[in-house]
Amino acid sequence: MKKQQGFTLIELMIVVAIIAILAAIAIPAYRDYLIRTQVSEGASLSGGAKVAVDEYYANYGVAPATNAAAGLATNTTIKGDYVSQVTVGAGGAITSTFSGTKANAAIAGKALVLTPTFNAGSTSWSCVGNGTNIDVKYLPSSCR
Repeated sequence: MKKQQGFTLIELMIVVAIIAILAAIAIPAYRDYLIRTQVSEGASLSGGAKVAVDEYYANYGVAPATNAAAGLATNTTIKGDYVSQVTVGAGGAITSTFSGTKANAAIAGKALVLTPTFNAGSTSWSCVGNGTNIDVKYLPSSCR
């Protein structure tokens, strides 16, 4: 008589339970990662505006208040998959607004605001969310 080999039902149930636990941990972490990549698109698209604001300040001694003053395209033409517009505002603040059908609900309608501080020939940038605030866990590491 031949001996049968295989897995018992209990062993299979334990493996399924372990996989379920790992998935329960991994899926929320992956979701947060995806939202962080969407927010980083706003920081990336703001890069050109940061250079324009720096250059304007170096030439005129004041920060530009609009995209046109900074020599940039209109705010709605600077956009990406998750960012609907990049706007230069008062004091040289750069606002990347997240919207559209692709942006995650956690950041849709919110904005990443980069605020310049001018220091004797150099500029440092600080990141904040607008009045609706982007959660700190979604901000790029340079903004935390």
